[in-house]
Amino acid sequence: MRVLLAVNPHKSVFQYLVPMMWALRTAGHEVRVASQPSFAETITQAGLTAVPVGRRRNLDRPLDLLDPSVVAESRRGLPRPWDVAADPSLADWEYLAEGYALATDSLREENFPLVNDLVEFARQWRPDLVLWDPFTCAGAIAAKAVGAAHARLLFGVDVFGVARAEFLRLKEEQPEGERVDPLADWLGSYARRYGGEFTEDMVTGHFTVDQFPRSIQLEAPGLHYERMQWVGYGGPAVVPRWLWEKPARPRVALTMGLSATDVFNGYTIDTSEVLDSLAGLDVEVVATVAAAEQERLGRVPSNVRMVPYVPMHVLAERCSAVIHHAGAATLATFARHPVPHLSLHYHFDQPVLARKLTEHGAGLDLHTSEVTGPLLRERLVRLLEEPSFARRAADLRDELWALPTPNELVGRLEELTARFRTPALAA
Repeated sequence: MRVLLAVNPHKSVFQYLVPMMWALRTAGHEVRVASQPSFAETITQAGLTAVPVGRRRNLDRPLDLLDPSVVAESRRGLPRPWDVAADPSLADWEYLAEGYALATDSLREENFPLVNDLVEFARQWRPDLVLWDPFTCAGAIAAKAVGAAHARLLFGVDVFGVARAEFLRLKEEQPEGERVDPLADWLGSYARRYGGEFTEDMVTGHFTVDQFPRSIQLEAPGLHYERMQWVGYGGPAVVPRWLWEKPARPRVALTMGLSATDVFNGYTIDTSEVLDSLAGLDVEVVATVAAAEQERLGRVPSNVRMVPYVPMHVLAERCSAVIHHAGAATLATFARHPVPHLSLHYHFDQPVLARKLTEHGAGLDLHTSEVTGPLLRERLVRLLEEPSFARRAADLRDELWALPTPNELVGRLEELTARFRTPALAA
């Protein structure tokens, strides 16, 4: 079958989706990845075939050109309406209706450059299945236009599906004339343009491919989830010589994510204070710190090895604990091993994932506004010395490894494609 992945040019999101596309390709299916022209190199670097669609976008636009308050707000926790997934007490009709108006404006801005070219390519190539990340509604629009089966491919917590389910529940309780739905109105306008009508699958897919174990995931009632095992991809990587051998002391990884410096304006923790707090411990700390931040830090404790990048799936194999930002890819990569987590969370769905890890017993968490050197040190010592954390981390590993691999899921995707694919809605 022919499979089209539609993705906006967000490198961190795209990398989460690559292993599923490899699995489809190695199973003999034709795979194309559609995104903006400036993103083609990232796609082809992953060994996949790119289809440039839409206007060229400058991926290196500096955030310091924007109002700092706008940047800070975009980074802090979950925006409306998806924040109700983390805090259900926020869910009332007015709050969610306003939230969906804001979210629709944002999704429209992200997807508008893609839609026309993506639909045109889909009409020419005729995909059987369209996969799309939750930010790329253009994929659902293109699938609707050609009658393809389509599915969301999640890159983290399904805050999108959970918030939508809450919105639809409250919408049914409103008087007939007050049931506003900005997202349905916008998607419906495209559906009608290409010969169809809005259906709810344009928001949440015919089904959803989820890469996380149920114990650290949120699920929306009524949605069809196909769960698979997380297999990480972080781009081109080289294993340094010092990683070949087993460490002489317990190894602790420290990483706060690439987006902190690649996308935003820096870390949300005091890196110097964190590293200094670990100085007296009998551990080897491997800290991935951006080069610019390393220059600012200067001298670091003798038990700290600082590197700008290291392949996380290799580093995780021999770690005794990890300190991270609860980013989905980092968290899931370490979850493939019995490694306790200390989550220092701040951005988007990170607080949700951190809380779920703590509830599971596989780690502890702190919001970055709460982080101090002594408190971080105390939490890390607990992870290293209290056996329950390693046991629960091993349980999480076993749960993850029990899920189908991307390769094993391919047959199920073939079945679902046959079920949901329809005759083309437009010539």
